Amino acid sequence: MKTETLLIFLPACFALNMAPGPNNLLSVSNATRHGFGVACLAGAGRLLAFAAMIAIAATGLAVVLQASEALFLAIKVAGAFYLFYLALQLWRTAPAEAQAPVACRRTRWGLVRQEFWVAAGNPKAILIFTAFLPQFIDATAPAMAQFAELGAWFLLLEWVAIAAYAAIGSHLRRWFAAPRRRQWFNRVCAALLGTAGVGLLAARRSAGGG
Repeated sequence: MKTETLLIFLPACFALNMAPGPNNLLSVSNATRHGFGVACLAGAGRLLAFAAMIAIAATGLAVVLQASEALFLAIKVAGAFYLFYLALQLWRTAPAEAQAPVACRRTRWGLVRQEFWVAAGNPKAILIFTAFLPQFIDATAPAMAQFAELGAWFLLLEWVAIAAYAAIGSHLRRWFAAPRRRQWFNRVCAALLGTAGVGLLAARRSAGGG
């Protein structure tokens, strides 16, 4: 891929990676509750979902999602209600429970699955890959190889974003050691997740952004 293309793609891509959204919010919340390392591990679920979406976009299957109103609606509603479920769980989390150290493997993999389903439940993400990545594809060169390279860069920068948001959460962890502060933070995050769910329900296939 040409250097000048990458110089345009990388800043635009990183802006998408760093944009506040449900998954980045989860990274902050997970880091305040479980620490930096666990939050970064949980982000692997998001990367897996995005990798699958990039593969779908590369093979042209995203056209099906764009063409099918029923499929788009089904994925959108499922994703929104999963966000509502997470918001309710976080709202009801007791401060003492949030302070308890969580180190068991089951909980960590539960967070990985949580990140995966939040990412997979947003059909706008695959439409972003369908609309965004092809803008940087050279029609005179093999498309699949270019999709693979651009997708790899996207996932690498997404990992940087995961670490950045997890670092923010880990620095906030000490401040939220007090039960009242932690409960306040949990409920703010819950409200934001719920708002994201409402926004997902209101999204249209033709709308821009993710």
